[in-house]
Amino acid sequence: MLVQPLRSTDFRRSPAALPSAEPKVAVLLNANARKVDARVVKLLSHVVPEEDLFLSRSPLDARRIAQTVLERGYPTVFTGGGDGTFMGFVNEVLQQVGPRGKFAGQTAPRFGILKLGTGNGIAAFVNASSTRGDGILNDVVRARAAEVPGVRTMDLVQVDGQRAPFAGLGVDGKVLNDYISVKESLGKGMFKRVMSGGGGYFSAVAFKTVPHYLTSSVLVECEVVNGASEAYRLGADGQAVGAPLQPGAVLFRGKLMMAAAGTMPFYGYGFRMFPHANDRRGFLQLRLGQVSPTQVLANLPRLWNGRWAPEGLHDFHAREVTIRFARPMPFQVGGDAAGYREQVTLSVAPESIELLDFNGVQ
Repeated sequence: MLVQPLRSTDFRRSPAALPSAEPKVAVLLNANARKVDARVVKLLSHVVPEEDLFLSRSPLDARRIAQTVLERGYPTVFTGGGDGTFMGFVNEVLQQVGPRGKFAGQTAPRFGILKLGTGNGIAAFVNASSTRGDGILNDVVRARAAEVPGVRTMDLVQVDGQRAPFAGLGVDGKVLNDYISVKESLGKGMFKRVMSGGGGYFSAVAFKTVPHYLTSSVLVECEVVNGASEAYRLGADGQAVGAPLQPGAVLFRGKLMMAAAGTMPFYGYGFRMFPHANDRRGFLQLRLGQVSPTQVLANLPRLWNGRWAPEGLHDFHAREVTIRFARPMPFQVGGDAAGYREQVTLSVAPESIELLDFNGVQ
Protein backbone atom coordinates (compact mmCIF):
# COMPACT_ATOMS: atom_id res chain seq x y z
CA MET A 1 0.00 0.00 0.00
CA LEU A 2 1.48 3.34 -0.99
CA VAL A 3 1.34 6.04 1.63
CA GLN A 4 0.00 9.23 0.09
CA PRO A 5 1.48 12.60 1.12
CA LEU A 6 -0.70 14.67 3.38
CA ARG A 7 -4.06 13.08 2.91
CA SER A 8 -5.37 15.91 5.10
CA THR A 9 -4.31 19.48 5.77
CA ASP A 10 -5.15 18.98 9.46
CA PHE A 11 -2.00 20.22 11.21
CA ARG A 12 -3.24 19.52 14.74
CA ARG A 13 -1.01 17.33 16.89
CA SER A 14 -1.64 13.65 16.39
CA PRO A 15 -2.36 11.64 19.58
CA ALA A 16 1.06 9.98 19.16
CA ALA A 17 2.74 13.38 19.35
CA LEU A 18 1.26 14.41 22.69
CA PRO A 19 3.79 15.00 25.49
CA SER A 20 2.84 11.74 27.21
CA ALA A 21 3.74 9.63 24.17
CA GLU A 22 7.19 8.21 23.44
CA PRO A 23 9.31 10.20 20.97
CA LYS A 24 8.54 9.24 17.38
CA VAL A 25 10.40 9.26 14.07
CA ALA A 26 9.02 10.69 10.82
CA VAL A 27 10.17 9.40 7.42
CA LEU A 28 9.94 11.57 4.29
CA LEU A 29 10.44 9.88 0.93
CA ASN A 30 10.82 11.62 -2.42
CA ALA A 31 8.37 9.73 -4.64
CA ASN A 32 10.22 10.99 -7.74
CA ALA A 33 13.55 9.42 -6.72
CA ARG A 34 14.55 6.37 -8.77
CA LYS A 35 15.22 4.18 -5.73
CA VAL A 36 11.98 5.11 -3.97
CA ASP A 37 9.55 2.57 -5.38
CA ALA A 38 6.50 0.67 -4.15
CA ARG A 39 8.72 -2.04 -2.63
CA VAL A 40 10.70 0.44 -0.51
CA VAL A 41 7.53 2.16 0.69
CA LYS A 42 5.96 -1.18 1.58
CA LEU A 43 9.05 -2.31 3.50
CA LEU A 44 9.19 0.93 5.49
CA SER A 45 5.47 0.71 6.25
CA HIS A 46 6.25 -2.42 8.29
CA VAL A 47 8.49 -0.49 10.70
CA VAL A 48 6.98 3.02 10.57
CA PRO A 49 3.33 3.73 11.45
CA GLU A 50 1.29 5.07 8.55
CA GLU A 51 0.86 8.52 10.12
CA ASP A 52 4.66 8.90 10.38
CA LEU A 53 5.48 7.94 6.76
CA PHE A 54 5.22 10.68 4.12
CA LEU A 55 5.65 10.73 0.34
CA SER A 56 6.55 14.00 -1.36
CA ARG A 57 6.02 14.59 -5.06
CA SER A 58 6.61 18.35 -5.25
CA PRO A 59 8.14 21.29 -3.35
CA LEU A 60 4.63 22.14 -2.14
CA ASP A 61 4.31 18.64 -0.64
CA ALA A 62 7.67 19.07 1.09
CA ARG A 63 6.59 22.44 2.54
CA ARG A 64 3.37 20.99 3.92
CA ILE A 65 5.14 17.95 5.33
CA ALA A 66 7.68 20.22 7.05
CA GLN A 67 4.79 22.10 8.65
CA THR A 68 3.24 18.85 9.86
CA VAL A 69 6.57 17.59 11.23
CA LEU A 70 7.07 20.80 13.20
CA GLU A 71 3.45 20.96 14.35
CA ARG A 72 3.61 17.42 15.70
CA GLY A 73 7.02 17.98 17.24
CA TYR A 74 8.87 14.97 15.82
CA PRO A 75 12.35 14.91 17.40
CA THR A 76 13.84 13.01 14.42
CA VAL A 77 13.10 13.01 10.69
CA PHE A 78 14.60 10.71 8.05
CA THR A 79 14.68 11.71 4.39
CA GLY A 80 15.08 9.30 1.48
CA GLY A 81 15.80 10.33 -2.09
CA GLY A 82 19.31 11.76 -2.19
CA ASP A 83 21.18 14.88 -1.15
CA GLY A 84 18.79 17.15 -3.06
CA THR A 85 15.78 15.73 -1.22
CA PHE A 86 17.54 16.12 2.11
CA MET A 87 18.66 19.72 1.57
CA GLY A 88 15.31 20.76 0.10
CA PHE A 89 13.57 19.54 3.25
CA VAL A 90 16.21 21.00 5.58
CA ASN A 91 15.84 24.40 3.91
CA GLU A 92 12.06 24.22 4.39
CA VAL A 93 12.41 23.34 8.07
CA LEU A 94 15.06 26.00 8.78
CA GLN A 95 12.98 28.64 7.02
CA GLN A 96 9.93 27.78 9.10
CA VAL A 97 11.80 27.84 12.43
CA GLY A 98 13.64 31.03 11.42
CA PRO A 99 12.78 34.53 12.67
CA ARG A 100 10.04 35.04 10.07
CA GLY A 101 8.75 31.49 9.97
CA LYS A 102 5.49 30.07 11.26
CA PHE A 103 7.40 28.14 13.93
CA ALA A 104 9.92 30.87 14.80
CA GLY A 105 12.12 29.91 17.72
CA GLN A 106 11.21 26.21 17.65
CA THR A 107 14.12 23.77 17.63
CA ALA A 108 14.64 21.94 14.35
CA PRO A 109 14.50 18.13 14.56
CA ARG A 110 17.51 15.91 14.18
CA PHE A 111 17.88 14.48 10.70
CA GLY A 112 18.61 10.98 9.49
CA ILE A 113 19.55 9.94 5.95
CA LEU A 114 18.25 6.90 4.09
CA LYS A 115 20.63 5.89 1.32
CA LEU A 116 18.07 6.12 -1.47
CA GLY A 117 19.72 8.69 -3.73
CA THR A 118 22.36 8.46 -6.43
CA GLY A 119 25.46 10.28 -5.17
CA ASN A 120 24.60 9.91 -1.46
CA GLY A 121 27.33 12.26 -0.25
CA ILE A 122 25.64 13.07 3.07
CA ALA A 123 24.74 9.40 3.59
CA ALA A 124 28.46 8.58 3.35
CA PHE A 125 29.23 11.35 5.85
CA VAL A 126 26.96 9.81 8.52
CA ASN A 127 27.68 6.16 7.69
CA ALA A 128 24.10 5.37 6.66
CA SER A 129 23.42 1.74 5.74
CA SER A 130 23.15 0.64 2.12
CA THR A 131 19.96 -0.59 0.49
CA ARG A 132 21.27 -4.15 0.52
CA GLY A 133 19.32 -6.45 2.79
CA ASP A 134 17.49 -4.67 5.60
CA GLY A 135 20.00 -1.81 5.92
CA ILE A 136 17.67 1.17 5.65
CA LEU A 137 15.02 -0.56 7.76
CA ASN A 138 17.56 -1.23 10.50
CA ASP A 139 18.60 2.44 10.54
CA VAL A 140 15.00 3.53 11.13
CA VAL A 141 14.39 0.82 13.73
CA ARG A 142 17.53 1.82 15.63
CA ALA A 143 16.43 5.47 15.62
CA ARG A 144 12.96 4.56 16.89
CA ALA A 145 14.58 2.54 19.68
CA ALA A 146 17.07 5.36 20.52
CA GLU A 147 19.97 3.05 19.64
CA VAL A 148 21.86 5.26 17.17
CA PRO A 149 25.45 5.50 18.48
CA GLY A 150 26.04 9.19 17.83
CA VAL A 151 24.88 12.60 16.67
CA ARG A 152 27.02 14.75 14.39
CA THR A 153 26.69 18.52 14.14
CA MET A 154 27.15 19.83 10.60
CA ASP A 155 27.55 23.41 9.42
CA LEU A 156 26.11 24.40 6.05
CA VAL A 157 27.25 26.59 3.18
CA GLN A 158 24.94 29.50 2.49
CA VAL A 159 24.63 31.00 -0.99
CA ASP A 160 21.88 33.37 -2.17
CA GLY A 161 19.83 32.51 0.91
CA GLN A 162 19.98 28.79 0.16
CA ARG A 163 21.79 26.26 2.37
CA ALA A 164 23.79 23.32 1.03
CA PRO A 165 26.68 21.08 2.09
CA PHE A 166 28.84 22.40 -0.78
CA ALA A 167 28.79 24.70 -3.79
CA GLY A 168 31.24 25.78 -6.46
CA LEU A 169 32.15 27.35 -9.77
CA GLY A 170 34.14 25.74 -12.56
CA VAL A 171 34.81 22.21 -13.74
CA ASP A 172 32.64 20.52 -11.10
CA GLY A 173 29.72 22.72 -12.11
CA LYS A 174 30.44 21.94 -15.77
CA VAL A 175 30.17 18.20 -15.11
CA LEU A 176 26.83 18.67 -13.33
CA ASN A 177 25.43 20.93 -16.04
CA ASP A 178 26.54 18.38 -18.66
CA TYR A 179 24.98 15.54 -16.64
CA ILE A 180 21.63 17.37 -16.57
CA SER A 181 21.89 17.96 -20.32
CA VAL A 182 22.70 14.30 -21.06
CA LYS A 183 19.96 13.02 -18.77
CA GLU A 184 17.34 15.33 -20.31
CA SER A 185 18.29 14.45 -23.88
CA LEU A 186 19.09 10.73 -23.53
CA GLY A 187 17.71 9.64 -20.18
CA LYS A 188 14.32 8.55 -21.46
CA GLY A 189 12.74 5.24 -22.36
CA MET A 190 15.14 2.32 -22.57
CA PHE A 191 18.12 4.57 -21.64
CA LYS A 192 16.55 5.99 -18.46
CA ARG A 193 18.20 3.58 -16.03
CA VAL A 194 21.59 3.74 -17.77
CA MET A 195 21.67 7.53 -17.87
CA SER A 196 20.69 8.02 -14.24
CA GLY A 197 23.38 8.07 -11.57
CA GLY A 198 26.90 6.84 -12.35
CA GLY A 199 26.18 5.96 -15.98
CA GLY A 200 24.91 9.46 -16.66
CA TYR A 201 27.92 11.09 -15.02
CA PHE A 202 30.33 8.91 -17.01
CA SER A 203 28.53 9.75 -20.25
CA ALA A 204 28.53 13.46 -19.43
CA VAL A 205 32.27 13.50 -18.73
CA ALA A 206 33.17 11.31 -21.74
CA PHE A 207 30.96 12.95 -24.36
CA LYS A 208 30.55 16.56 -23.24
CA THR A 209 32.95 17.75 -20.52
CA VAL A 210 36.23 16.28 -21.82
CA PRO A 211 35.57 17.20 -25.48
CA HIS A 212 34.74 20.74 -24.39
CA TYR A 213 38.04 21.18 -22.56
CA LEU A 214 40.02 19.69 -25.44
CA THR A 215 39.12 22.78 -27.45
CA SER A 216 38.59 25.38 -24.69
CA SER A 217 40.83 26.66 -21.91
CA VAL A 218 40.09 25.12 -18.54
CA LEU A 219 41.88 27.89 -16.60
CA VAL A 220 40.16 31.26 -16.14
CA GLU A 221 41.33 34.38 -14.28
CA CYS A 222 39.86 34.51 -10.78
CA GLU A 223 40.07 36.53 -7.57
CA VAL A 224 39.02 35.16 -4.19
CA VAL A 225 38.55 37.61 -1.30
CA ASN A 226 38.15 36.75 2.37
CA GLY A 227 35.06 37.96 4.24
CA ALA A 228 34.73 39.63 7.63
CA SER A 229 36.52 36.97 9.73
CA GLU A 230 40.02 35.53 9.83
CA ALA A 231 40.80 32.70 7.40
CA TYR A 232 43.55 30.06 7.44
CA ARG A 233 45.69 28.65 4.67
CA LEU A 234 45.96 24.85 4.99
CA GLY A 235 48.89 22.58 4.34
CA ALA A 236 48.71 19.11 2.80
CA ASP A 237 47.85 17.64 6.22
CA GLY A 238 44.97 20.07 6.77
CA GLN A 239 46.81 22.07 9.44
CA ALA A 240 46.95 25.86 9.31
CA VAL A 241 50.10 27.27 7.70
CA GLY A 242 51.46 30.72 8.54
CA ALA A 243 49.64 33.62 10.17
CA PRO A 244 45.84 33.97 9.99
CA LEU A 245 44.59 35.79 6.89
CA GLN A 246 42.82 39.00 7.80
CA PRO A 247 39.29 40.11 6.84
CA GLY A 248 39.23 41.50 3.30
CA ALA A 249 42.50 39.82 2.34
CA VAL A 250 42.91 38.50 -1.20
CA LEU A 251 43.25 34.73 -0.74
CA PHE A 252 44.09 34.08 -4.39
CA ARG A 253 44.49 35.93 -7.66
CA GLY A 254 45.31 34.03 -10.85
CA LYS A 255 43.95 31.35 -13.16
CA LEU A 256 41.74 28.54 -11.80
CA MET A 257 39.75 25.61 -13.14
CA MET A 258 37.52 25.47 -10.06
CA ALA A 259 36.66 27.33 -6.87
CA ALA A 260 34.43 25.40 -4.47
CA ALA A 261 33.63 25.18 -0.77
CA GLY A 262 32.05 22.60 1.52
CA THR A 263 31.22 21.93 5.15
CA MET A 264 31.43 18.13 4.83
CA PRO A 265 34.04 16.01 3.03
CA PHE A 266 31.99 14.26 0.38
CA TYR A 267 30.62 14.94 -3.06
CA GLY A 268 28.61 12.03 -4.44
CA TYR A 269 29.83 8.44 -4.85
CA GLY A 270 32.28 8.68 -1.93
CA PHE A 271 34.37 11.42 -3.59
CA ARG A 272 36.21 13.11 -0.69
CA MET A 273 36.44 16.54 -2.29
CA PHE A 274 36.89 18.47 0.98
CA PRO A 275 38.98 16.21 3.23
CA HIS A 276 39.44 18.93 5.87
CA ALA A 277 35.89 20.32 5.87
CA ASN A 278 34.97 18.90 9.26
CA ASP A 279 38.20 19.82 11.07
CA ARG A 280 37.24 23.31 12.29
CA ARG A 281 33.68 23.98 13.45
CA GLY A 282 32.06 27.13 12.12
CA PHE A 283 34.28 27.18 9.02
CA LEU A 284 33.95 25.92 5.47
CA GLN A 285 36.80 24.41 3.47
CA LEU A 286 37.59 26.42 0.38
CA ARG A 287 39.34 24.47 -2.37
CA LEU A 288 40.86 26.24 -5.39
CA GLY A 289 41.96 24.09 -8.33
CA GLN A 290 44.82 25.18 -10.56
CA VAL A 291 45.54 21.77 -12.09
CA SER A 292 44.98 20.42 -15.60
CA PRO A 293 42.43 17.75 -16.59
CA THR A 294 45.31 15.39 -17.46
CA GLN A 295 46.76 15.78 -13.95
CA VAL A 296 43.36 15.05 -12.45
CA LEU A 297 42.90 11.92 -14.56
CA ALA A 298 46.39 10.67 -13.72
CA ASN A 299 45.78 11.09 -9.99
CA LEU A 300 42.05 10.41 -9.83
CA PRO A 301 42.13 7.58 -7.23
CA ARG A 302 44.14 9.67 -4.77
CA LEU A 303 42.01 12.76 -5.43
CA TRP A 304 38.85 10.67 -4.94
CA ASN A 305 40.10 9.48 -1.55
CA GLY A 306 41.21 12.94 -0.42
CA ARG A 307 44.90 12.05 -0.47
CA TRP A 308 46.17 14.11 -3.43
CA ALA A 309 47.67 17.47 -2.46
CA PRO A 310 49.69 18.89 -5.39
CA GLU A 311 50.91 22.47 -5.56
CA GLY A 312 47.97 23.33 -7.80
CA LEU A 313 45.36 22.64 -5.11
CA HIS A 314 44.97 25.50 -2.60
CA ASP A 315 42.96 24.84 0.56
CA PHE A 316 41.66 27.27 3.19
CA HIS A 317 39.37 27.40 6.19
CA ALA A 318 37.15 30.47 6.06
CA ARG A 319 33.78 31.73 7.23
CA GLU A 320 32.98 33.71 4.10
CA VAL A 321 34.59 34.21 0.69
CA THR A 322 33.68 36.08 -2.47
CA ILE A 323 34.75 34.45 -5.75
CA ARG A 324 35.01 36.52 -8.95
CA PHE A 325 35.81 34.92 -12.31
CA ALA A 326 36.65 36.86 -15.48
CA ARG A 327 33.78 35.19 -17.33
CA PRO A 328 30.64 33.23 -16.40
CA MET A 329 31.48 29.80 -15.05
CA PRO A 330 29.33 26.68 -14.54
CA PHE A 331 27.78 26.86 -11.08
CA GLN A 332 26.52 24.07 -8.79
CA VAL A 333 24.84 24.15 -5.39
CA GLY A 334 24.69 20.97 -3.36
CA GLY A 335 25.28 18.83 -6.43
CA ASP A 336 22.51 20.47 -8.46
CA ALA A 337 23.45 22.36 -11.61
CA ALA A 338 22.61 26.06 -11.18
CA GLY A 339 23.55 27.64 -14.51
CA TYR A 340 26.47 30.05 -14.90
CA ARG A 341 27.84 32.79 -12.63
CA GLU A 342 30.78 35.21 -12.70
CA GLN A 343 30.64 36.05 -9.00
CA VAL A 344 29.30 34.37 -5.89
CA THR A 345 29.66 34.78 -2.13
CA LEU A 346 29.82 31.57 -0.09
CA SER A 347 29.51 31.70 3.70
CA VAL A 348 28.80 29.48 6.69
CA ALA A 349 25.07 29.53 7.41
CA PRO A 350 24.09 30.90 10.84
CA GLU A 351 22.32 27.63 11.70
CA SER A 352 23.92 24.23 12.02
CA ILE A 353 21.99 20.95 11.95
CA GLU A 354 22.25 17.70 13.88
CA LEU A 355 22.57 14.41 11.98
CA LEU A 356 22.20 10.87 13.23
CA ASP A 357 25.59 9.17 12.83
CA PHE A 358 25.45 5.38 12.63
CA ASN A 359 29.14 4.95 13.35
CA GLY A 360 29.31 7.26 16.35
CA VAL A 361 30.48 10.88 16.64
CA GLN A 362 33.88 11.68 15.15
